Amino acid sequence: MSNTIYMSKKNYLQRVAAIHDLSGFGKCSLTVALPILSAAGIEASALPTAILSTHTGGISGFTYLDTTGEMRPFTKHWKSLDIRFDAIYSGFLGSFEQLDIVKDFFDEFRQDNNLILVDPVMADNGELYKIFTPDFALGMKDVCKKADIIVPNITEATLLLEEPYQPGPYSEDYIEHLLKKLSDLGPRQIVLTGVYFTETELGAATYDKASGEIAYSFVATIPGYYHGTGDVFASTLLAGLLNGFNLSESAGIAVRYTAASIRRTYEAGSDIRFGVNFEQSFPSLLKELRLV
Repeated sequence: MSNTIYMSKKNYLQRVAAIHDLSGFGKCSLTVALPILSAAGIEASALPTAILSTHTGGISGFTYLDTTGEMRPFTKHWKSLDIRFDAIYSGFLGSFEQLDIVKDFFDEFRQDNNLILVDPVMADNGELYKIFTPDFALGMKDVCKKADIIVPNITEATLLLEEPYQPGPYSEDYIEHLLKKLSDLGPRQIVLTGVYFTETELGAATYDKASGEIAYSFVATIPGYYHGTGDVFASTLLAGLLNGFNLSESAGIAVRYTAASIRRTYEAGSDIRFGVNFEQSFPSLLKELRLV
């Protein structure tokens, strides 16, 4: 599959199915993906995997409603309406059953010229999220096999490859090893986040299996750990691809926009548990996407 199929179509509103959880408060998953895609001129349709009162990072006492039972009815109804998607974007999946539901969704809505992007949300900083088991990581591997692009962080990459996690800083040889091994799972393109070779810069690496091109994008490291930034990054990456930018260009746009959102939050001294201020960075994003 070449990048040309991702090109934005003039006079045509592109549509994305976003398969994520929904937190009523705290910026992550659908509350990040929907506004970013919409601002980028893309129609975003939501398939919720769970509904929470808040996101789970650093916040206790949240409510959690598992929506597994509604996902197949959603799929059936959308299919009955003959809805077509230019891209399908999956993120947090909350159960083993959802892994199978999402794979079936991909099969139902796959077309010759659409894009499937999987963000295998399940781990960070060397640890699997507490709600998941190692078997879930193996199940996520099967989801990734059906994708055109996957967007794991370093921890998720090692889980998908069943390799031990290695803390950074990393070497180019190691990052390129991960990229190429991940592509062997099936995806044609890989975007690896959380990449850094020194303590002063952080960013992402991309790999296009067809061309063999490996590219990097870095920004200056900003102190702190910010929730929801992976969702900001992946949503912006997809927005770039659907607006006609190639893989490395889209990753660069996503790195810079995510960093700008983090920087704005850091400088404001905001409560970092609640997510980053991506909304006020929209003007710069739209300029980078050449939409204004």
